[in-house]
Amino acid sequence: MHNFKNLLIWKKAINLVEDIYRLTLKFPHDEKYGLTSQIRRSAVSIPSNVAEGAGRNTEGEFKNFLGIASGSSNELFSQLVLSQRLGFVTENDLKPILNQLEEIQKINYTLIKKFTK
Repeated sequence: MHNFKNLLIWKKAINLVEDIYRLTLKFPHDEKYGLTSQIRRSAVSIPSNVAEGAGRNTEGEFKNFLGIASGSSNELFSQLVLSQRLGFVTENDLKPILNQLEEIQKINYTLIKKFTK
């Protein structure tokens, strides 16, 4: 249906995943299978669901996967805020990541509205 590699949301989400992996390298080692893993999975879920939805046959199916990506972005936001509250990252570390995430959420919301009839 859509070539996901050309979608702005996918490109921005892939960049976010790279930044998330770099950010979580700062986390305590004992969080490797805890919050670090959860954050990485949530982040990876965003471009993965955009790509999967783009490959589906209908706009309705694409919209459904965009909804899943939206849920993952909210999950990621919550986990990142918790990471700051636990002292794993600073506000300065987190601010550019949250700005990226907010931009992705806005693009995603616009796409979902486009497919809502």
